[in-house]
Amino acid sequence: MAAIEALEGPQDSVAMMVKAFDERRVYLVDRLNAIPGVSCIKPQGAFYAFPDFSAYHGKSFNGKKIQGSVDLSNYLLEEMKVGVVPGGGFGTDANQRLSYATSMAAIKKGLDRIEEGLKKLA
Repeated sequence: MAAIEALEGPQDSVAMMVKAFDERRVYLVDRLNAIPGVSCIKPQGAFYAFPDFSAYHGKSFNGKKIQGSVDLSNYLLEEMKVGVVPGGGFGTDANQRLSYATSMAAIKKGLDRIEEGLKKLA
């Protein structure tokens, strides 16, 4: 009965969710592309962006070198307290996987921390 209601019942909440996710997706991609050295294409599905951060590979923080997506993920988690997923498991070590299946406030806070953390790399 629940499945039938989900398919045949009112779809207003679905339209609201689609709109909210699209706003988050557009914001995330635009904000990532505004960070020097980062490039991101607009995802066409799911709830993830897959930006290229390879411009930051080879840089360091406190003597620790960022050699790939795992190092960058660890750095962002440890130093900036923001979680991203290394891209190696998704086909390229140049990228990180970021979810936008969260609130806009959390996305903004996470991107602020990512941008701040990238500025600290030399």
